[in-house]
Amino acid sequence: MAAARESLLDAAAAALARRPWPAVRMVEVAAAAGVSRQTLYNEFGGKDGLARALVRRAADGYLAGVERALTGGGGTWERLTAAAEWTAAAAQRDALVRALLTGCWSERLPAPPRGPSPVPAQRRPEQPLPSPPDLVRMVRERAVTALSGPGAGPAATAELARACELAVRLALSCVAVPPGEGGVAGLVRALAGRPAP
Repeated sequence: MAAARESLLDAAAAALARRPWPAVRMVEVAAAAGVSRQTLYNEFGGKDGLARALVRRAADGYLAGVERALTGGGGTWERLTAAAEWTAAAAQRDALVRALLTGCWSERLPAPPRGPSPVPAQRRPEQPLPSPPDLVRMVRERAVTALSGPGAGPAATAELARACELAVRLALSCVAVPPGEGGVAGLVRALAGRPAP
């Protein structure tokens, strides 16, 4: 069923790209995915469940991109720069990621409920969707884990956590107001006190 689930989520994302969420019809999503409408309902329980899963996938994809950026090559500031650039690019490319990061949900998007999800009896409940402060915290924690060296003391870890939070918040400000010359990377380099290349 994992393949059917991904096909349904792909079909729902494609439908959302063409029209507002209230106009997306379950029967069309099922047909585009090549499954029955009953399969869609069995998998997600209804349109709210499909919306929740679609938003969850966007959040998970965003966080996976952050992980890739933080574990790439380079030093601390290069990897923080990569994570900040990923944040701005992902938000520009995907309206769901932008809404997750900013908390600004337009009427075109499925507005996700924040509480536990109602699910069919055969499926386990999903975790609540993260709020913008939750995402900042998750990125900061991932960054500290990925970037702190072995034996880093509490002061160094606290300083790194602060730098990570500043880089993430700077990237989020670029989501709301795109940066000028130098882009996100230039701003993060300035934060680090490093000259542009």
